[in-house]
This record gives sequence, structure tokens and C-alpha cells, in this order.
Amino acid sequence: METQKLIQLYRRLEGCEPVSVQRLPGAGSNRQYYRLTGKDGKTLIGCIGTSTEENQAFFNLSLCFAARHLPVPAVYDISDDHTCYLMEDLGDCSLFDFIREGRESGGAYDEMEEVMLQLVMSELPQFQFETASDDVYQQCYPVPAMDDQSIQFDLNYFKYCYLKLTGVEFNEIRLEADFQQLKHDLLAVEEQGFMYRDFQARNVMLKEGRPYYIDYQGGRKGPIYYDVASFLWQASAHYSDELRNRLIDAYLSSLEAYIHIDRETFMQRLRLFVLFRTLQVLGAYGFRGLWEKKQHFIDSIPAALENLRACLAQGTCDAYPYLKETILKLQTPSQPPRKGEEFIPSQLNIQPNNGVTTPSPCGRVGEGSVLTITIYSFSYKKGIPADESGNGGGYVFDCRSTNNPGRYEQYKQLTGLDQPVIDFLEQDGEILTFLESVYRLADFHVQRYLDRGFTHLQFAFGCTGGQHRSVYSAQHLAEHLHQKFGVTIDLHHREQNIHTVLSASDHS
Repeated sequence: METQKLIQLYRRLEGCEPVSVQRLPGAGSNRQYYRLTGKDGKTLIGCIGTSTEENQAFFNLSLCFAARHLPVPAVYDISDDHTCYLMEDLGDCSLFDFIREGRESGGAYDEMEEVMLQLVMSELPQFQFETASDDVYQQCYPVPAMDDQSIQFDLNYFKYCYLKLTGVEFNEIRLEADFQQLKHDLLAVEEQGFMYRDFQARNVMLKEGRPYYIDYQGGRKGPIYYDVASFLWQASAHYSDELRNRLIDAYLSSLEAYIHIDRETFMQRLRLFVLFRTLQVLGAYGFRGLWEKKQHFIDSIPAALENLRACLAQGTCDAYPYLKETILKLQTPSQPPRKGEEFIPSQLNIQPNNGVTTPSPCGRVGEGSVLTITIYSFSYKKGIPADESGNGGGYVFDCRSTNNPGRYEQYKQLTGLDQPVIDFLEQDGEILTFLESVYRLADFHVQRYLDRGFTHLQFAFGCTGGQHRSVYSAQHLAEHLHQKFGVTIDLHHREQNIHTVLSASDHS
């Protein structure tokens, strides 16, 4: 039973079992939340997460923030295997709920709603600067700071999950040149602090009339402008320019306690991050909406495009002429894909621009190019993972010929990352013989791609549930290739909602 570990953790904390365990509505993440009620009526929130590193990051960051007297939930205990933890119950009212009327009226926020928004914006600098220290950054997951690679991932999200899914024609080499300049400009910003990364109204809870902050486990060191852009340019919020300016004033007034920056300079740099954040958001809307056919995300695209057009009007894109040219081609989707309609990326009508052939990202880009290997584990019941790089090559391996730990009760709640499952597979031996052949094939292919200057290769391992054999195989190939070749590995255990990057810079 999935809640058994939570109940055991509660017993360790309180000395007795809870009288009720109520599952709370999901929020689109890989985490499941429960409200545990004791005999005295006191409630706690329990979280079960598939990523133990992410769970540990939230737990450790919460302790760091609480020590600095920041308004975050108290965390009480985490399981020995880091799969679940207990924290303070902040109730059910988020800032997103509190400002619902203003949002649904198209931006007509009343005085109470604006006062709360101003309070939240004035508290943001506390998180950014009170926590700006090495002891905090060491707790961050998956990376301690925003870097070149993480920016590239976000820009590729826009390129492959929005541009290509809408059929916009573009020259990939010219667009990549502008992306390189944009990355340089983003990383050149000096005003750094703790970057919350997911600073939005849904992640602010209101308890007894005051805000508390949650879901900061993806935070890292980064430019202070990112969170301001994330909050104030959230596509569905419908903040007017006048309200945004007042909220920026509230933020800048609080910021003065830490650093001084004149408003004109701040706004110039902020616009750069509004552009970056909007590109990233459109990538998410493209994937969740145009690809996965989720109507909420399709409905959000027009507001995001309006934010992008505002960036054009303000001249933010002038430094990136080909990106600007590409954005000008974007149109609000008038006929979103019909529900259930097949949408196959390989059938997209992506034509060369101005007669110049658009190279695949796997194509040769010259000496010194960096190979990234994407590796998936997955369940065949849910389909083979798409290749979002545009390469379209690589390998898919079927692990179902090997003995399945999932047929045995003691392994059903575990994955191929857990030691009992690892021991079962390795003692049985079939998976080792299987991987010997995979390693020989993969080693040859990776070496050829390195020799020829290619930049992307994908491997995927499928089994029945995407839980045991495929997870074990994907994890071991990732570690094998990272150790042998020192390349960057982008590892996705899809059905477990676990994503890990093994950076080339971490190779020893």
C-alpha cells in the first residue's frame, strides 16, 4: 500500500497511527500529497515522491529557510529511504485561489487581491538574498546554479515542442546562433541570488491571512529577474501593465534592503528574462497542449503569444534578429488539434527557410561540438518515447525477454533503482547478458558520433510497466556511457517521473 511508509513515519513522529489518511488533489507533479489526521484532530501533510533527490532537496531547503525565519512549512521528518516526508498543514487556500475573481474577470483585481499580491512581491527578495549562501546552494537539485546547459534545455523546449509542432519554418543554424547570444546575455547578469524557479501564485499558500511558500525544491542560484518574470508574466493571470508596475515597485522597494539598482536598468534586464521565460512557457504549452492534447494548455497559448508580442514591441528581441524574424511568423492557433487526433512529429511540414536546408540537431556542427545522449526507461503500455531532438534515430530495446521482478509481491512497490530489485536482476543474470550486447552496440555508435561531431543520440528501454527491468537497464547504460566517454547524459525514467542529468563536467 503506497501510504504505508507515510503511516510508519507518522507513527515514528507521533507515537501512534493517524485516524485518517486523505489523498489530496494532484498538482501535475510526480508527488502525491495526503492529509493525516490524529486523534486530537491535529493534521499534517504527508508527501510521497518518486524522486528521492528531489524529496531530500525540499526537506533540506525547508530547514535552511526555517533557520532564516522565512515563511515556509515546517518539516518534521523524512523517511530513511527519502521517499516520503511529513510537514506542516497550511490549509487549502492558495494565492491562486484567493485572486480567482480578479483573474477570471480578465484582470480586474480588487484592493484586497492587490494588497496580497504586493505583499508576496515584497517578500520575494527575502528568499533571493537571505538564502544566498553556499550551504543553501549545496542542497539544490538537480544543479546548484542556472548554467549554460539548463538554459539550452529551456530554449530547445521552445524550438522542438512549440516551433516544430506548429509547423513554423525556420533555419536552425541561424536560430541557434541567436540562442547562443541570448544564453550569453542571460548568464552575464550580475544580480544573483536564490532563484525559486517556480515562483507562481499556485505555490503560495495563505494561512491565517499570511503567505507561506512551497514547491521550491527546483530552486538554484540564478539571476533575480527570473522569478519576477515568472510571477508577473504568468499567462493566465491577466495582470495589466499598471498593476505590474505597482507590483514591481513593491518588489524594488523591498529589494533596497539588499542591493540598489535603478528602475530603468532593472526593467531593461527584466525584459530579457520575460522573453526567456515566455519562450520556455510556450515550449511547455506546445508539449502539453499541441502534443498531449490538453485543452487547458492550448487555451493558454494566446496569452503567452501576447506576452511575446509585447517583447517585440519593447525592442527586447532586436538583439536577436533571426529569433525576432521567427517570432513574427507565430500565429495564435485558430484550429487547435481535435481531441484524440493523431499528431506525429515526423509528418510535420517543416520546410527549409529561404532555400537553405535546415540541419537536424544531430547533424555535424563542426569541431568541438558536444554530444548529449538521451536515455529513457518506459512502459510499452504507454508508448515509445518521442525523440524531441529532431534526430529521429537511436535505439529502442525491449527488456521483456528477461525475468520480471514485478511478478513477485516483495518487489511490486520497488523500482530498478532499489537494491532488492538490483540484487534480484543481477543474481538471475539474464539482464547482465542482455546489457553486454547493448553496451557493445552503444559503445560503437557513441564513438562514431563523437568522431563525426554529431550532437545527439537517444536510447530507450521498454518493459511491461516501466518500473523494474527498463529502469535498471537505462540507469546502467547511462552510468556506463558517462564513465567511459565523459559525455552529458539526459536520463529520463518516464513512468517514475525521475529526470537526472549526468553532466560532462562532472566526469572524472
